[in-house]
Amino acid sequence: MKILLINGPNLQLLGTREPGIYGSDTLDSIIGEVKALAAELGCTIEAFQSNVEGELVSRIGEAAAGGFDGIIINAAAYTHTSVALRDAISAVALPAIEVHLSNTARREEFRHHSFIAPVCLGVIAGFGKNSYLLALRALHAEILQKNK
Repeated sequence: MKILLINGPNLQLLGTREPGIYGSDTLDSIIGEVKALAAELGCTIEAFQSNVEGELVSRIGEAAAGGFDGIIINAAAYTHTSVALRDAISAVALPAIEVHLSNTARREEFRHHSFIAPVCLGVIAGFGKNSYLLALRALHAEILQKNK
């Protein structure tokens, strides 16, 4: 099983960016923990981060042809603005889970709406780095169930 882990704008700044909201873990350390859990579950993770919306859209668009079985995505601010990311996820027809480190429902009003959530299996938010680990467990189980 091969999972694409997409991270959007400013997530390369984790560890120093607003630690009171996003925690002190770096993106590299979170990806490392996700890859370790993936190995335990018998799957692989390919991580991709970009601050450029078009690069994220292109990477998602390549996912099905690249042999991926599913997508975990933290689109960051693009969650609330990008119809293009929503359409890319819908177009590849791979199971996807939206993740967020913070609980977006407890934050500014503009963060309460996700363009991506309607085309994802679910949303996991508010658990810091554990949001990623929970998403991996959920996506792994979903793909296993689908492939029975």
